[in-house]
Amino acid sequence: MKFMENTKINFMKFKTIGFGLSSAMAIGSILLLLMGVNLGIDFKGGTAIGVSFSEDISIEEIRSSLKTVSINDTNFDLSAEEIKYFGSNSDVMIKIKTLENEPENFGQLVINHLYGSLNSKVPENKNDFILSLGSVSPKVGSELSGKALWSVISALVLILFYISVRFEFRFALGAILALVHDVIITLGIFSLTGFEITLSTVAAFLTIVGYSLNDTIVILDRIRENMKSSGTVMFESTINKSINQSLSRTLITSLTTLLVIIVLLIYGGEVIRPFSFTMLVGVIIGTYSSIYIASALLATIYQNSK
Repeated sequence: MKFMENTKINFMKFKTIGFGLSSAMAIGSILLLLMGVNLGIDFKGGTAIGVSFSEDISIEEIRSSLKTVSINDTNFDLSAEEIKYFGSNSDVMIKIKTLENEPENFGQLVINHLYGSLNSKVPENKNDFILSLGSVSPKVGSELSGKALWSVISALVLILFYISVRFEFRFALGAILALVHDVIITLGIFSLTGFEITLSTVAAFLTIVGYSLNDTIVILDRIRENMKSSGTVMFESTINKSINQSLSRTLITSLTTLLVIIVLLIYGGEVIRPFSFTMLVGVIIGTYSSIYIASALLATIYQNSK
């Protein structure tokens, strides 16, 4: 069964509006990124502590407990660190940025403090209290930041080479610009929400690159086939015909993917939520860019080369 069969939408009629909208979103995203992004401890270093209380507890109670944490005759104020529920209101995740003069086994010492100061709401067995404990040094975080950046750049370069070989360089320009457009705008929206950028969100960005590329290649391949069959140079009518022929497949693929992502976003919990949100925005932006960036830019390039 086909969905939206035999449509004749004039997509290229709105390409100028599409370019304008994309330019505005890209500039806004770049400005947001220049203001700073919320890097997680994977990249800037720190300690992540997951604890489970025996009953519901408020974030304010935990902040009050962490106001003064005495370790080795030194008092630490951790009340301003990130504290959030980890699924239920009895499970809590605490993320502490790397501190100066941080003692060894800092995470375990903080757990000991919480277990002692909130003893009326903790399980009898201390092992049941600790859900997770992990730490990343600032040096490792810096290395991970560099590797994450190069992984995205490497993916884009390899994709440029692949499309240049499979199609031609002009096709590759539109596809790569669409991918860069997707990553920048998704990053900007992600930064606006205040979500942390972690290794899982980097994986989401790479997934977006692959998803968007797949959709773009389907449309570009249809454009190439229509160019061969009609024996004409690139005209907007050829692009419109190609997009309309691919529209059913594009919408069905995007909608089914979005349904899964929305379920993950609602029921996946705090850990998976940034990944799900990144994918949600990326799939929407990627579907849009396949039409109004990759295809529209291709039409502009061919028109200017006449």
